[in-house]
Amino acid sequence: MVPEAWRGGLVSTGRVVGVLLLLGALHKASAAVIRYEILEEREKGFVVGNVVRDLDLDLGSLSARRLQVVSGASRRFFEVNWETGEMFVNDRLDREELCGTLPSCTITLELVVERPLELFSAEVVIQDINDNNPFFPTREMKLEISEAVAPGTRFPLESAHDPDVGSNSLQTYELSRNEYFALRVQTREDSTKYAELVLERALDREREPDLQLLLTALDGGTPARSASLPIRIVVLDANDNAPTFNQSLYRARVLEDAPPGTLVVQVRATDLDEGPNGEIIYSFGSHNRAGVRELFSLDLVTGVLTVKGRLDFEDAKLHEIYIQAKDKGANPEGAHCKVLVEVVDVNDNAPEITVTSVYSPVPEDAPLGTVIALLSVTDLDAGENGLVTCEIPPGLPFSLTSSLKNYFTLKTSAALDRETVPEYNLSITARDAGTPSLSALTTVRVQVSDINDNPPQSSQSSYNVYVEENNLPGVPILNLSVWDPDAPQNARLSFFLLEQGAEIGLVGRYFTINRDSGVVSSLVPLDHEDRREFELTAHISDGGTPVLATNISVNVFVTDRNDNAPQVLYPRPGQSSVEMLPRSTAAGYLVTRVVGWDPDAGHNAWLSYSLLGAPNQSLFAVGLHTGQITTARPVQDTDSPRQTLTVLIRDNGEPSLSTTATLTVSVTEESPEALAEFPAGSAPREQNKNLTFYLLLSLILVSVGFAVTVLGVIIFKVYKWKQSRDLYRAPVSSLYRTPGPSLHADAVRGGLMAPHLYHQVYLTTDSRRSDPLLRKPGAASPLASRQNTLRSLDPVFYRQVLGAESSPPGQVRVSKSPWNDNVF
Repeated sequence: MVPEAWRGGLVSTGRVVGVLLLLGALHKASAAVIRYEILEEREKGFVVGNVVRDLDLDLGSLSARRLQVVSGASRRFFEVNWETGEMFVNDRLDREELCGTLPSCTITLELVVERPLELFSAEVVIQDINDNNPFFPTREMKLEISEAVAPGTRFPLESAHDPDVGSNSLQTYELSRNEYFALRVQTREDSTKYAELVLERALDREREPDLQLLLTALDGGTPARSASLPIRIVVLDANDNAPTFNQSLYRARVLEDAPPGTLVVQVRATDLDEGPNGEIIYSFGSHNRAGVRELFSLDLVTGVLTVKGRLDFEDAKLHEIYIQAKDKGANPEGAHCKVLVEVVDVNDNAPEITVTSVYSPVPEDAPLGTVIALLSVTDLDAGENGLVTCEIPPGLPFSLTSSLKNYFTLKTSAALDRETVPEYNLSITARDAGTPSLSALTTVRVQVSDINDNPPQSSQSSYNVYVEENNLPGVPILNLSVWDPDAPQNARLSFFLLEQGAEIGLVGRYFTINRDSGVVSSLVPLDHEDRREFELTAHISDGGTPVLATNISVNVFVTDRNDNAPQVLYPRPGQSSVEMLPRSTAAGYLVTRVVGWDPDAGHNAWLSYSLLGAPNQSLFAVGLHTGQITTARPVQDTDSPRQTLTVLIRDNGEPSLSTTATLTVSVTEESPEALAEFPAGSAPREQNKNLTFYLLLSLILVSVGFAVTVLGVIIFKVYKWKQSRDLYRAPVSSLYRTPGPSLHADAVRGGLMAPHLYHQVYLTTDSRRSDPLLRKPGAASPLASRQNTLRSLDPVFYRQVLGAESSPPGQVRVSKSPWNDNVF
């Protein structure tokens, strides 16, 4: 009987009848099993149950977590509505087609949800309805019964078959009313029913040679379904000895892969009659199931039972075969026996691997034990032949563990690195324990997604760039070679220029960098004489999150080119300079010296001097590298009393640049000393006045400075004396205490010494030491270079040049020559 709730089509979650035990630890997976019951032949869309409520899932996140129903069958019989959480029928359910004659028909399902990955098991029991009529394999049955058969003899009848199971299957037989036979219903070992005719009254062929009976098979459905089989009984003359088997039950074992013709068993029957009545013919009985004649063959004469078709342990583990024996007499009687054939399993089914879910791509920073995929493995064999193990090649950062029965979990077992291996094609091998072992292979593709775990990289940590001065603005001077091994988005680089040290403004004023390509360009022409070196920092950041960056030092050195002509330091341009030359001078007399200076560096600043123009070229000679003007011969009376000389000053650059210096030489009869004492009428008096003023001013300044210094020293000594007196008055124990904090005195800002000497003093309660620190010399400058050029000359001449520079324009200054005592 089918319950009333089932006939009404109502199956609720209250039908959940069992929960399986937790078989293994699965990361983010549940081992709970929910169970539903449903009648077969339900219409498409029929609601089986609410799996979301039964599994305690969140209905709102069901669509995002992509709940799926996975089964081993090729057809998808059930689906889940993501909006309501109800599982409904998706395809026709025919219990007879799915499970055949099995008493219980259960469909096992796997419910898989993602984010996080979870696995649930569900079972749907398909209950039978009475939708099939019983049927007989033949339309009519004929029995030949000898009239000599004694009452009580049983005659097996054709068995009816009903695809339904349980109470809807074949339950009983009924026989039409007659006076000779009664019906006995028997039960086989598998609980199926078969009928036998029992002779209750002796037959009389002369009275009734032929009988017509009707056998009706009934199932247990409501309403009951039935089938009828006409039975014709032919009454024969007596054959008083029937064949008998030496045993009523035979047992045999045969391998499922046994080839056709393999001997199963040989049955033996004997008949005491002689002649044709004693010759026995073997045949299959009427009680055999459908398909027995296709699997086995019986020799009619010898009774040898052999394999005919292909046996399959997975379809049927035991075959029950009924064999009858009849003699060849006029009125043959039959004997019956049963053969139980046990099919022995062999390893003839390879495992099957089903990849239920794959988590790909996997972040390369995924923690150890991250679930990558769920695998279900099935093997139709039994025993050890059905025990399956899975393995992956060694040396990979993955592992396989068994979570539930026939389920394996693929997890990470080591750290992943996309830059080393961006993708894995995992070969998963499933192997059973049979002999020989059978295996199956499947491939799972796992991609590794990138994270920003690599900063920008460069082949070198610093660059030295040499740029010739007067370069064109905007022309690239350096292309930074930087790369990032991460994926394209994380490897997108951005370049910036930073300044080093306290000096700022170099980047925006002199240099720029392309943010995308890393090309460094100059914004203005560089000048070697203005600045020879730039220290920059290239800051490179990637496009990942968090941002990673690298700094590279960039040193730009400005190389010199010959872009400055020599400059004349003496005689000073724009001022009249007259050098005196006594007429009595001999050859080799040093008249004066031309001093030049070139702002360029290196060989571009090497100067050479030559006489470009003079009224008398033979009178004067110019030193090639010294610029000294000397007499080449004695002065003659024919020489002009006033000589204007033009000296060419040329550097050593390429191309060479030059300038000229012009000076006047006056040939006189007076001695140089007299001219030096009185160059003009009232000049000595004016010079004496100026000299007196400067001497008085210097005396006053020195006196004031000395007084201030003495006063400061006195104050300092008094302070130190008072401090030492307080120290000696203190207790003895305090004299050896830990030194206190240092006191720093800045002597420069205190006005105690000149600013060119920095004197740093550290004072403690038990120390009177001080540490002097000298000021670091300043950087070289064109002016300093110019002064160094002058200082390399004779000191007297250096003072003469300084005096010439301080003379007002247009005034002729008569100087005492540093090389002789003559006035010129």
